[in-house]
Amino acid sequence: MAVQAPTQPPAERQWPPPQGQWTYDDYKRLPDDEWRYEVIEGELYMSPAPRPKHQETAGNISGPMRQFVKEYDLGKVYYAPIDVILPGLASPVQPDILFVSRERLDIVKDEVIEGAPDLIVEILSPSNWLTDRRTKFRIYERAGVREYWIVDTDARSVEVFVLRGSSFAQVGKFGPGDTVRSEVVAGFAIGVDDICPA
Repeated sequence: MAVQAPTQPPAERQWPPPQGQWTYDDYKRLPDDEWRYEVIEGELYMSPAPRPKHQETAGNISGPMRQFVKEYDLGKVYYAPIDVILPGLASPVQPDILFVSRERLDIVKDEVIEGAPDLIVEILSPSNWLTDRRTKFRIYERAGVREYWIVDTDARSVEVFVLRGSSFAQVGKFGPGDTVRSEVVAGFAIGVDDICPA
């Protein structure tokens, strides 16, 4: 009869894990505090809770977009905080606003969005503008997000990028007096003055 070697208990995972090795399980161990946490390519990103102006801007977009999407049964609109898992890229990321088309609602799970939303909106903050413009831009592009809006409340501008092949192409930069139109949420349009009032 063969002698079975004693089993060793699994080694305790280092806490906190080193940058580059963060997982969704690690993320779930983080405290529920005033910080906003995201894990992008194994790196932990932290930013303070959004300011009131940021929240107002998010509401100015998400409210009309949700109403439009619901009226025409196009899918679902969600807003932060919500965990979005982009396999191999982010576990999770928390976009300010996102849209998932009706045909792809299977990516909406009980606790997370598991896959690339069709449209993402990020509103720049002093603490995260570089992450939104570079890091998230790159991972959203790689994940296959079809449309990406970057809203700058200080400049009162909205930049819209759409996926052409495997790369984002800027279709416009809109300012006061302009109207922003979505390609992905067909028919949805909103004025920059409504998004970022003077």
